[in-house]
Amino acid sequence: MRAAWYEKQGPAHDVLTVGEMPDPVPGAGEVRIRVVASGINPGDTKKRGDVFSLGMPYPRVIPHSDGAGTVDLVGTGISEELAGKRVWCYGAQSYRPFGTAAEFTVVPADHVVPLPDNVSFEIGACLGIPGITGHRAVHATGPVNGKTVLVQGAGGAVGVCAVQLARFAGAHVIGTVRSGPEVETARRAGAHEVLFNDDQLITNVRRVAPDGLDHIVEVAFAANIERDVEMLKLGGSLATYATNDATHSVPFWSMVFKNIQVNFLGSDDFPIAAKIAAAKELSRALESGWSGFEIGERVPLAQIVRAHELVDHPARPGRVVIVI
Repeated sequence: MRAAWYEKQGPAHDVLTVGEMPDPVPGAGEVRIRVVASGINPGDTKKRGDVFSLGMPYPRVIPHSDGAGTVDLVGTGISEELAGKRVWCYGAQSYRPFGTAAEFTVVPADHVVPLPDNVSFEIGACLGIPGITGHRAVHATGPVNGKTVLVQGAGGAVGVCAVQLARFAGAHVIGTVRSGPEVETARRAGAHEVLFNDDQLITNVRRVAPDGLDHIVEVAFAANIERDVEMLKLGGSLATYATNDATHSVPFWSMVFKNIQVNFLGSDDFPIAAKIAAAKELSRALESGWSGFEIGERVPLAQIVRAHELVDHPARPGRVVIVI
């Protein structure tokens, strides 16, 4: 099969190789997918660049955890009826060496989700990490039906999913954005109100949610935690999956006196039941008319270096996908 890989970490143009590898064979409980589109997440480029100083987990890595295509072959214990089905997958390169930047990928069967007929492979390829993270960020502390949820960074990939899934679950959703073009993105995702994350944020949130917020989905923990605490109700909650400063202090006593619950979320290590629940909810949202992501760049596998560089330095709004 044609595949892209790296055998050392570093800049994309120094370490990524495209060539031929043996076709993978699914083991017991696994399926092989003929990949049509491979989604790239910031975490994929960070792994390749060793941003977290974790080193090479395997001698050779085919990057990207998310993808979409058709089931090509099934391992023992898996129904042959899956063969030929349109699917999206997640976790292909989570604690595994070979992801979706290839003509074929092999994943556990519970990492495969039917792709609705009305959804393109490119959109399906982008669902995994942001969709499951967004779902967990919304639901980590319990149901949100009837609650007021603020999604910080509602124009980003996780933010878009969090907005849609919170709205789908019956919450009143407020999204924050940094720039004008993101306003429409957040609105399309389902935000009831969209506010700019600026010096007037607390005032504007109090205008639309005078009783305070029940829950916050947070993309920049260090930058926003003090204002988040001020906006949350007594007994409110916050779920965060990223930060701009890994060693930032927190307003401890303010959080104690408000009895605030904080969840720190790492998508690779969510409970499998939570991942399956998230995948089902994402599919239901798509079947109900959610349009998913805007695709900003479609890049052939041979140009994967360019694709990684576009993820780190976007040239236009929208997701970057590799088209196999």
